[in-house]
Amino acid sequence: MPYFDLPLPELRTYVSAVAEPDDFDDFWAATLSETRSHELAPVFSPVATGLTTVEVFDVAFQGWGGQPVRGWFLVPAGAEGPLPCVVQYQGYGGGRGLPHQWLYWPSAGYALLVMDTRGQGSGWSLGDTPDPEGSAPAHPGYMTRGIGDPATYYYRRVFSDAVRAVETVRQHPLVDPAKVAITGGSQGGGITLAVSALLPDVAAAMPDVPFLSDFPRSIRVTGKDPYTEIARYLKIRRTEVERVERTLSYFDGVNFAKRAAAPALFSVGLMDEVCLPSTVYAAYNAYAGAAKHMEEYAFNDHEGGADAHLPVQLAWLKTWVTGS
Repeated sequence: MPYFDLPLPELRTYVSAVAEPDDFDDFWAATLSETRSHELAPVFSPVATGLTTVEVFDVAFQGWGGQPVRGWFLVPAGAEGPLPCVVQYQGYGGGRGLPHQWLYWPSAGYALLVMDTRGQGSGWSLGDTPDPEGSAPAHPGYMTRGIGDPATYYYRRVFSDAVRAVETVRQHPLVDPAKVAITGGSQGGGITLAVSALLPDVAAAMPDVPFLSDFPRSIRVTGKDPYTEIARYLKIRRTEVERVERTLSYFDGVNFAKRAAAPALFSVGLMDEVCLPSTVYAAYNAYAGAAKHMEEYAFNDHEGGADAHLPVQLAWLKTWVTGS
């Protein structure tokens, strides 16, 4: 596939045109206040998996609206804390999957919390967390659920859950609460950007090929789902463009990036047709943390670095989290 986005020198200086709502900070402060008005109530239940190198726990905690969110918690077998920890967020349509799919980080000496994504988990990996909230008429998928107002938009609930996931793992006695890093690819990368702003004291952020960034460009230029869910919605609801774009501005990774402080390792596939390189760079160039790096995969599409990127993350985290 040939390059189709901006030339690389322009990508490295590209600035998104996304608007920033005047009440962005107030909106998210109120959202987290509402979320935290419910007890976190974390539960870590041991699971017999037959695995000998890790210990696995089925996690439940209360996220948005006090609604239960599931996850997996894995630690090296026989580990004594405090351990550095990675919180993993999932790509679009995926759930927490199965425990044996998550051996990399505990094999490297980290605790790992894998957060389920509410309402998802039947696309490419299993999920176990429902989304009990309703929605006005929406396009199939998750991108337009409640999109008429920031207060009802689907990702308000997801981002709130993601903050609570970090707060959950920080309460576990085996975890060093000052050494919690966050990561995810695609949708998980977009969630990572949101949490890096909403919890600016996380130790490190590693958003890979982040989705949910630079919505004004993404919904107009890419021809790939999931962004085109919004385009098809607006094809029918012609008079709602301004209203929808206002809602999306509260959830745009660019606006979150401006508020982040943690060291960050980004990655981008320069042939990515889903999360366009320019939209990834829009978040990276806006990212306020002083210590940031972009890993570029010149001939990769939306998979980015895939499994080859994990050793890059591990080496980078040794600098910013474990100090070794």
